Amino acid sequence: MSAPLRRLALALALAAVPVALAAQGDVADRLAGRLPPEVARAVQDIASGVTARGLPTGRLFDKALEGGAKRVPAERVIAAVRALAGRLDQAAAALRAGGIAAPGADAVEGGADALNAGLGPEQVRELASLSRSPYDPALTLRVAAELAALGVGPDQTVQLLRNVIKAGGTPSEVLDLPAKVASGIAHGATPPQAAQGLARGGADTPPPHPAHPAAGKGNPHRP
Repeated sequence: MSAPLRRLALALALAAVPVALAAQGDVADRLAGRLPPEVARAVQDIASGVTARGLPTGRLFDKALEGGAKRVPAERVIAAVRALAGRLDQAAAALRAGGIAAPGADAVEGGADALNAGLGPEQVRELASLSRSPYDPALTLRVAAELAALGVGPDQTVQLLRNVIKAGGTPSEVLDLPAKVASGIAHGATPPQAAQGLARGGADTPPPHPAHPAAGKGNPHRP
């Protein structure tokens, strides 16, 4: 690195110090009195590492505060925050592998949600690869997380999203998929059946209702 570039890098680093210190102070104020001191320190340490890797930290503090509010034991809160940090790392790596060089905070958090719902890093990578304009990767990944949470399997979740995107479905149609699957479930379909109906018929096709036997023929033991 040339001398001018070194001076510029040093100047930028020095300029960032007050901001970083202020942010740490804000975090300390936010956690003070709401978490045991040892938990607050551990969370701040984990968050510092996440920040250094350029990843969002808001979810980490939310997770810690949620555990504190529920009086979860300290070691479990710290483990949950550390696991979330790991998912953020995995999500960011999968997004980059999917062609998103600098994934935004929303996309990274969406990827972490998808991982938490049961998708694997390769599936997050594929969804990132599919999410080209006008499809927002954060939206695609959050939809995937919701579908998985409804009981649609990871592979079927990716297949459904791939079919809708490849068919030219609008971002609104992608966003509507969990509601359509939930509607199918409410009408008696299993989550895989509801998703299969959408994958077969397109995003605007309602999920199939489960087959009902014809009157008088449904029960072979009926007199």
